[in-house]
Amino acid sequence: MKEIKFTLKKSKIGSTQKIRATLIGLGLTRTNKTVVRKDTPEMRGMLKKVAHLVEVEG
Repeated sequence: MKEIKFTLKKSKIGSTQKIRATLIGLGLTRTNKTVVRKDTPEMRGMLKKVAHLVEVEG
């Protein structure tokens, strides 16, 4: 299965509780942290919710 790599580029300070929970679910706990996960529809949906804070690579 394909993998997707994403990095938290902007701070979660000032974000809603829902967005913070989504970031924790993705494994993004601090700025500039990079995570590699399987590319699933669920991951894509979570990334879409926090697209303004993360940078997605392949």
